[in-house]
Amino acid sequence: MQNYRRLLRYLIPLWPQLLISVVCMVIFALLTAAVAFMVKPALDDIFINKDASMLKMLPVALILLFVVKGVVNFLQTYYTGFVGNRIITTIREEVYFHVQSLSLSFFAGIPSGVLTSRIIYDVAMIQRAVSNVIAGLLKEIITALGLIGVLIYRDWELSIIVLALFPLFFFPIFKYSRKLRRFSKKSQAQVAEITAFLQESFTGIRVIKAFLMEEYNRKEFHVINERLLSLILRRLKIKSLTVPISETAGGLAAAIVIWYGGSQVIQGTSTPGNFFSFMTALFMLYRPIRSLNRSNNQIQEALAAGKRVFEMLDTEAEILDQPNAFELPPLQREIRYEDVHFSYNNEEGEVIKGFSLQIQKGEMVAIVGRSGSGKTTLLNLLPRFYEVGGGRIKIDDFDIKKVTQMSLRSAISIVSQHTILFNDTVRNNIVYGRNDVSQDEVVAAACSANAHEFIENLPEKYDTIIGENGIRLSGGQQQRLSIARALLKNSPILLLDEATSSLDTESERAVQEAIDRLMENRTSLVIAHRLSTIINADRIVVLENGMLAEVGTHKELLEKGGEYARLYALQFQDD
Repeated sequence: MQNYRRLLRYLIPLWPQLLISVVCMVIFALLTAAVAFMVKPALDDIFINKDASMLKMLPVALILLFVVKGVVNFLQTYYTGFVGNRIITTIREEVYFHVQSLSLSFFAGIPSGVLTSRIIYDVAMIQRAVSNVIAGLLKEIITALGLIGVLIYRDWELSIIVLALFPLFFFPIFKYSRKLRRFSKKSQAQVAEITAFLQESFTGIRVIKAFLMEEYNRKEFHVINERLLSLILRRLKIKSLTVPISETAGGLAAAIVIWYGGSQVIQGTSTPGNFFSFMTALFMLYRPIRSLNRSNNQIQEALAAGKRVFEMLDTEAEILDQPNAFELPPLQREIRYEDVHFSYNNEEGEVIKGFSLQIQKGEMVAIVGRSGSGKTTLLNLLPRFYEVGGGRIKIDDFDIKKVTQMSLRSAISIVSQHTILFNDTVRNNIVYGRNDVSQDEVVAAACSANAHEFIENLPEKYDTIIGENGIRLSGGQQQRLSIARALLKNSPILLLDEATSSLDTESERAVQEAIDRLMENRTSLVIAHRLSTIINADRIVVLENGMLAEVGTHKELLEKGGEYARLYALQFQDD
């Protein structure tokens, strides 16, 4: 009921369309009952009493009745579908917008395939609940009430006997609803697992083929696919039981009516028309009751999906703007890390331990250290992808927790070793959502990023679709597009996370030239895998187990003979 209440609040803006739909449902239900009601005059007046005037009137009335019934059925179906689909579109957008607002820690805990499944599959399941509540339940309940009215009007004594059997019709609803909802929730979770598996398989297809893991992946997919089949079959077993139980109850009711009603006709206390009108209403009543059972099955499945969707909507972002957050002014002097502590969770302990550093405006500071020393984490704390656990980070005199996330991130450009590009044109990947950028500005950014030359050689130049994550481009080309995007953003603070670590020598040279242009007149924090690329940094910070171990220029640190000198010697030896 809580989920239904949450769904029903989406109906308020759609009340005109809903009103039309409900009015049409009522008319449809009354006309359905009228069909059963007209059986008595058709039999008694035309076939028994041979009334010629009734023979002329009744067929015309019947034609008009079905024409009107068809019109209102069309209007009801259309407006019900409109309301249901409008609600689902709104919910899907709401879920997507909300998920985008969540912190990175949320995405670290849930595979992207699971999120995709919830937004597409689970929300589609909710549509069944919405449509059946609006159309199925209301329409069938009103129709059933109209037919019950005909039953009572024709023979109230026989109606009492029939109504006494109603609990048998609704037994499946009370008996299996909770069990069906439980299996539906498990099935939806399994569908999410399959979606995640498929997404990982298609994304990592090169690795799968390179390591000859096709057969292993087939076995893995077979296992999770069979697990889903098992859950579906258990749901199917429950759903399949509802129809035989309802039909058995219907057959019992029909047998009693034929015996009792037939006796009344033989004894002369009732007419054939009255009896067949009652029987028609009874048989027509079976359809809405069966539909109610079927709707209940779909509703239980949708409620399970709704619970998963609303759980996601109820997830709160760990990082929020403070109520009095203000716009971050342009960088004037410095960035300061002041005794910063951070841990991803309590079990793993602190990743950053009391780190302090002052970075002057326009300075290039390189961060080096062993793998796992906290370099990337340190960069991720500045745009508040994660919240510091202790201490604070300040830009000039402003604690980054007290400014809006939008203004903070507008001041920062990021280029990482894991380039993120979209299945769109080269131009749209560079401008990335900005509509105020001219073609000349795009070309200028591409030229500065050493990307213009290879773009001009593409089939459609700047209008070339580059494929999912830029798969049609080389690693160096992907990285240069990423740099062009950062150049166009023109933020005063630049974060570079091992931007050339996975490139060959020729590509690295082109990318490094682009990076040098990108860092001009910007405050830059650079994580470097190849120490040769940060020799000219204003300062080099050495991290060790999340703590500041050394800081100085390349020359100073070599002369000191500490951790940096050891790392440099090892890399020089490898070279």
